[in-house]
Amino acid sequence: MNAAGPGCAVPVRGEWVATKLRRQLTADAPELEALKVFTEGPCQDSVVSYTPAP
Repeated sequence: MNAAGPGCAVPVRGEWVATKLRRQLTADAPELEALKVFTEGPCQDSVVSYTPAP
């Protein structure tokens, strides 16, 4: 379950991060830069929860 912070207009980003974490997928440099824009800005109060895939 992902809870978007009050200023986060696109909760899909939380789903994206949860999927990456759940599947133990890596992120390339452009993905990391895109995430930084949101984690240091409008989505900084978002919470991403996940259950690792078997």
